[in-house]
Amino acid sequence: EVWRLSAAQVACLIAQRKLSAMEAAESALARLDAVNPRLNAVVDHRPSEVMARARSIDAAIARGEDPGPLAGVPVGIKDVTPTAGIRTTFGSRLYADHVPGVDAEVVARLKAAGAIIVGKTNTPEFAAGANTVNALFGATRNPWDLRLSASGSTGGGAAALACGMIALAEGTDFGGSLRTPAAFCG
Repeated sequence: EVWRLSAAQVACLIAQRKLSAMEAAESALARLDAVNPRLNAVVDHRPSEVMARARSIDAAIARGEDPGPLAGVPVGIKDVTPTAGIRTTFGSRLYADHVPGVDAEVVARLKAAGAIIVGKTNTPEFAAGANTVNALFGATRNPWDLRLSASGSTGGGAAALACGMIALAEGTDFGGSLRTPAAFCG
């Protein structure tokens, strides 16, 4: 099952042409559809754009081009990190319809490396909190026990990663916002 593979494994298999970017993207989207309704980890995604990016990567590989070291790797971006053309709400009703015109540097670098941005992962409002809960999207649940917290503030990314909805999660950390969700979500 492709969704069980690590980011390094996905990248390696795609580079070796043993796995296509389309297969990796389809697996991530199918897994997202299967488990995200219970977890609420990914709050915005665009399947048609994900598949278009995967087709583009596969076409580049077929032409003998090097699409980058993360070619085809499904990635989730924390909803406080600007993404061009995809809502960035900061987990706040104040920014419910905010769509940045440019990517944050980390997003631009992930794309340049060939990563496929699957969607935005849940966060507490303005990433301020030890639990991933906000008034706009609600709570992200722990993938091991839905009664428990995924922690925060990168709880959406950690839960999505633990369940195979993405192979790599971008996040931010000032006071444990990556480390605590990683521990809570395994």
